[in-house]
Amino acid sequence: MTAVAVLLGGGDGAAVLRRSLPRGGPKVAACRNVAALRRALSSRLVDAVVMAPGAMPKDELAALRRDYPALPLIIYGAFRPDDGPVLRAAAGTLTAVVVEGVDDAVLGDLVLRHSLTARRRRALAAAPRLLSLEDELQRRAWLLAVERVAAPWRTEALARALRVSREHLSRQFGAGGAPNLKRVIDLCRVVTAAQLLANPGYAVADAARLLGFASPSHLGGTARRVAGVGARELQGMTPGDLLTRFVRLGRTRSRV
Repeated sequence: MTAVAVLLGGGDGAAVLRRSLPRGGPKVAACRNVAALRRALSSRLVDAVVMAPGAMPKDELAALRRDYPALPLIIYGAFRPDDGPVLRAAAGTLTAVVVEGVDDAVLGDLVLRHSLTARRRRALAAAPRLLSLEDELQRRAWLLAVERVAAPWRTEALARALRVSREHLSRQFGAGGAPNLKRVIDLCRVVTAAQLLANPGYAVADAARLLGFASPSHLGGTARRVAGVGARELQGMTPGDLLTRFVRLGRTRSRV
């Protein structure tokens, strides 16, 4: 499961975020300091970072953004005049600013709206049309594959989540010229790997580990099967690039 890493210092900001996230949404990983935040980024699939305006010095914030420029960063707090320099220093890299006490009820919704998962979903919005996913069950399975990438989905798990049999899901998903479900799951995980690798702080080994691949070579082999590229080439590719290659190269079927 994905996580939202929070560095909010004292107060109940993390509790506010937990209450405002939907049931079944990402977990909240509360971090006491910058070192703990970096450990969370290296050990969990983080969908967004929520930080108090004065949570770290300007130089440490700049270093964090150099390492993880593509990771959504949301500043949440009761702002004071002396927070201005930090906000100005981070202005070009902030995803959103949320005001404590004013936006508490919608904090979770704002975090989800700006998360890596939401970016992936928007970037792949054309996929149902391109992949001939016209049936409601096909589209529901597609959304689950896009959103739940923290561990490798199997058809059985997707079928349980959708409350249908494995056989029915496999047969129905591939109907009408649509891709094999396993290939679609692989595509979504490779797209997520590319999102992670857009951050210099993540190496191929990190992306493989966070996404549950057995090894970097396993990630590379999967990327070659679905998009015809190696793992290192993912670093410069967008979700749209990978979807286009998936469709154009016809990498839509698997043996199982």
